[in-house]
Amino acid sequence: RFDHRPTADSYCEALYPFCPTGDRDGRIPYMREDDVISVYRLQTPVWEFKYGDLLGKVQHIMHDAIGFSSSHTGANYTMEWYELFQLGNCTFPHLRQEAPAPFWCNQGAACFFEGIDDLHWSQNGTLEKIGEVTFNHMAQWVQDDNRTGIYYETWTVRSDPAPNSTVWFESYDCSQFVHRTYRKLKELGAKLSSRSPTYYTKIYLYSGEPTYLGNDSAIFGTPALQNLAADIRKFYFTFRPHQSFVDFAFTLLEAYKKIVLDKTFYLYYNFEYWHLPMKYPYMQIVYEEVPLP
Repeated sequence: RFDHRPTADSYCEALYPFCPTGDRDGRIPYMREDDVISVYRLQTPVWEFKYGDLLGKVQHIMHDAIGFSSSHTGANYTMEWYELFQLGNCTFPHLRQEAPAPFWCNQGAACFFEGIDDLHWSQNGTLEKIGEVTFNHMAQWVQDDNRTGIYYETWTVRSDPAPNSTVWFESYDCSQFVHRTYRKLKELGAKLSSRSPTYYTKIYLYSGEPTYLGNDSAIFGTPALQNLAADIRKFYFTFRPHQSFVDFAFTLLEAYKKIVLDKTFYLYYNFEYWHLPMKYPYMQIVYEEVPLP
């Protein structure tokens, strides 16, 4: 958590604009105190607009959101939390010649807009009413959450796949926002239930105990750590954007060597770098059940 949201650097530019038709600060319009608001669980495959349901069918890589409907006005609303500058920029940094430290475009935020695209959510995913609530006390909570929880984090890091294994780092993504919102709705008196199990996508890295390395200035501003700085840059160079098909093939081999053979992953978390001593099965995309609160 942070005390404010910083202005995004102009270097970060989204291919698809963030929240183009809604409120980029997650602000919710006032609703009557006696208005009963229906709550909807929304889920659809990631990048459905580009690949249809492919990522949902093949890997269960899903995007999650929440829908609301006013019984007083009949108006529908969608609220979701996602990356300001697309997923790749949140997961890996840019390497710039003029700056020694990797440069991150990894902010995420809530977007609130009028309407629910029924076809978008229901055709390849989920659109299900799960409860009702009176609403206005949640409006300030969304803005507070949006102002203080500002950085997207793709990875959840665990010691191994066992159910009770140690969680070293938690992700901070669209599904985590949905879970936080559900908990707040329950606190406000909503009774949430689903006709079917509620599953969410998690991307896991498996690691032994992480080693703290330092922040940007400590690593990239200290001559004694120049070898570590170079190794971190080399690691992230493997995952650079806009590669050709040939470069991408070599990239996969390099990533395999670094993560599986060398058992190394550099994680950037809350402005700090950590070394992860990777363990089998190294990485998994898991579609796991998280019950409603």
